[in-house]
Amino acid sequence: MTRAAKDPWRGSGWQPFAWFRDHARISSESINFISTRIGTSFLVWLVVGIALALPAGLWILQINMEAMSQGWEGRPGLSVYFDTDASQEDIDVVAQALEGNKDIASVALTTAEQALTQFKEYSGLGDALDLLGENPLPASLTARFADKIDPLALDDLLASLSQLAGVSEVVVEKTWLERLNDLSAVISRMGLVLAIMFGVGAVLVTASSVRLAIESRLDELRVLKMVGATQGQIRRPFLYFGAIYGFGGGVIASMLIAFTLVVIEPPLQSLLGSYRQELQLAGFNMLFLLLILTIGCFLGVLGALLAVRQRLKHLELF
Repeated sequence: MTRAAKDPWRGSGWQPFAWFRDHARISSESINFISTRIGTSFLVWLVVGIALALPAGLWILQINMEAMSQGWEGRPGLSVYFDTDASQEDIDVVAQALEGNKDIASVALTTAEQALTQFKEYSGLGDALDLLGENPLPASLTARFADKIDPLALDDLLASLSQLAGVSEVVVEKTWLERLNDLSAVISRMGLVLAIMFGVGAVLVTASSVRLAIESRLDELRVLKMVGATQGQIRRPFLYFGAIYGFGGGVIASMLIAFTLVVIEPPLQSLLGSYRQELQLAGFNMLFLLLILTIGCFLGVLGALLAVRQRLKHLELF
């Protein structure tokens, strides 16, 4: 009885060591291929990085704006500014009126001396103020509203405070907080739209770059297909190309965002200091970096799959 010849190309099942060895070899070859075209690769990284940096930067901006609104205890309030010659008795009367109101959650006093110290610290005009000989800044009271406040009760409160002795001006901070929340909502929706638009752009840029790599290796791919290579084995190197392009884009995006944060930190610190708030940038941490690198790799692989599917679907041998 004649035994059938064994197929030399038939595998004996999935071999994990061979699988990992093959992936290591392909990843090394992909890195070498991209490094020999570093100029073109850098342009791809830059385009993908910008596409990732814009929506990611808006996301960080939204997080910090929400943190700023929480810094005001999540509620609007008002500030009462006194005349420069107001007595301590006048200040106590206004403070008692605010503390006795059910619509006021908390009251904080800033004396004229404290106001002068803070102004010197954040304005850099301390020498000029010293020449005046006297403190030109008044004392003030800052009040935070309760969770719910009746608009009519607020109007009555403002009218009564304005009539008290020593009161120069009453400023309601409700409008500022409402605008901040509205702006945060706009930035959130804009970030979502830009994330979709630039995400599609990153996929198309990566697909175009991978398509060029496919065209440069068509003869090699035909040989692999002729000797029986599977579709997974043929497209695997190009998926690595896409992942490397996406990973590099994520690195560039992180660098762009970090540079932007360094540039805007001094004026932002000055702005928040004028509202007695400390600058604590949120969102830019290790989790964010891992997330943006993962998204970059995902978009790169998605673009590579798109290019491989279009070009290798009807690959002819010779």
